[in-house]
Amino acid sequence: MTTTLITGANKGLGYETARQLVAAGHTVYVGARDAERGAQAAERLGARFVQIDVTDDASVAAAAKQIEADGGLDVLVNNAGIEERTADGGFVAATELTADNLREGFETNVFGLVRVTHAFLPLLQRSAAPVIVNVSSGLGLTRDLASPDAPARFYPGITYPATKAAVNMVTVQYAKAFPGIRINAADPGFTATDLNHNTGTQTVEQGAASIVRLAQVGQDGPTGGFFDANGPVAW
Repeated sequence: MTTTLITGANKGLGYETARQLVAAGHTVYVGARDAERGAQAAERLGARFVQIDVTDDASVAAAAKQIEADGGLDVLVNNAGIEERTADGGFVAATELTADNLREGFETNVFGLVRVTHAFLPLLQRSAAPVIVNVSSGLGLTRDLASPDAPARFYPGITYPATKAAVNMVTVQYAKAFPGIRINAADPGFTATDLNHNTGTQTVEQGAASIVRLAQVGQDGPTGGFFDANGPVAW
């Protein structure tokens, strides 16, 4: 059994991933910015809580020190993310997109992922079976934008798919740099969560499937890949 940290785990896909991993017998840290909500979620799940704001260096460093003091880490699930939406749940039009909008998305979805990965790499490298799962999206697959069935063809937002395309590339490059760590990207699919104002067509149980599977891969498992609930996806 492993010790796993999941960022953004007080609700949605992160919470469901934690629930399934706890049920499978793993030790799980629920990572959350909001200490009260995070602690409550961890208590409900029978998990541990660590306060972590992926956009803040000091917060991430403190979380790494806490988990190191508790015994270390085997699996990191970079789940925390945001999607740009208007107050009524609509999309930010391309004509209204600003550099600040784009920067905010990258700060959490990409820079936050790198910040957390960098801080926890020393702990993961001490593990006998280290794993990193980066929660991505099919919207970040640029290879099939010309296809009439490509998800991104129907998605008008710019920031979210751009950040997930970056997450996919970061995943591949990390996997090449650290062959001893299984590092993969997971596509949960269009899942109903607060992120998309619960407009998704899947349940969180369905959406978490690819994340949970990748979090439990062994050292003979894949690395540098992109996976949805049905398995590997060419990119």
